[in-house]
Amino acid sequence: MHHGRMGDRLQEFRDLLSKHPRALAVGQIVVLAIFFGFAAWAIRGNLSDARERLRDASPVDFLLGCAVLACYYLAFVVGWIKILGAWGYKISYSGALRAEMVSMLAKYVPGGVWTPAARVVAARRAGIHDAGLVTASILVEAGLSAISGVIVFVISLSWVKGVDAPIYPLLGFGAVVAVLLHPRIFQPLASKILRRFGCGEIAPLPTRTLVGLLVYYAFTWLIGGAALYFLVRAVGTHPAVTTIPFLGGVSAVGAIVAVLAFFAPSGLGPREGAMYGLLLAITTEGAATAAVVLNRIALTIVEIALLVVGGLFFRLRDQQEHPPVAAEGET
Repeated sequence: MHHGRMGDRLQEFRDLLSKHPRALAVGQIVVLAIFFGFAAWAIRGNLSDARERLRDASPVDFLLGCAVLACYYLAFVVGWIKILGAWGYKISYSGALRAEMVSMLAKYVPGGVWTPAARVVAARRAGIHDAGLVTASILVEAGLSAISGVIVFVISLSWVKGVDAPIYPLLGFGAVVAVLLHPRIFQPLASKILRRFGCGEIAPLPTRTLVGLLVYYAFTWLIGGAALYFLVRAVGTHPAVTTIPFLGGVSAVGAIVAVLAFFAPSGLGPREGAMYGLLLAITTEGAATAAVVLNRIALTIVEIALLVVGGLFFRLRDQQEHPPVAAEGET
């Protein structure tokens, strides 16, 4: 009876939020403003140094960082294509890239629901109409990427010393996500949840596919680490090349925090705070502050560029060939 009452209360709370989306958005903005206020107060002594470093930032290293970051996104998209393919759905690279970038930019809209909603709409335009399966693919993508990021980060601590990181909570988080993604758990759990929204049942993903994707996403974090490496160099710090796996882990932790900090659009603020704390292991406070600001700028520029320019380029390329038609997979 107690659990039933608790479930009813949670459902009533969800219904209340769905009926008042503006109030939810305003609440998020207020919480975010408070967070930024405390963050600015905490790093007030580093702002002068950070401003100077940003003013004198190397345009060459910044452009290199943006180029490598674009490579990270271009590689990341392949993982989602593989997930959909394992469920029997085909999507063109241009369609997948456009869907990924639209959902990335949708994170900046307060409300929290726009990221998956944007991906579902973009996938429908690309020919995949099963909203439940697309939603499940987003969860698998995010979960595998998070686990691989934690693995890369923890391994990198073998040669990067002095890192003040919550190792055990990270390991616990990775373990919980790994358990939830196990086919015997994810398939019935996701199917049960999606049925409540009128979606069909999804098929379990093969363990071999999940392991292969886990290794692949770990590789993408190394690319992300190389991007952050150049951005850190751009603000006057010269870390060793061997720190690239660590920097990939830093990017992964920042991305995980961005997802968990649901009150902040695109994790704006909490993501930078997490990355700042970890970057102190290889650089100064002022340089770390400047680097996370530059990283946010690079993220936004690259996401917009890939949505507009990249999507157009790959779409034109697909039109020159025989464009793949989205096939309805078996669920």
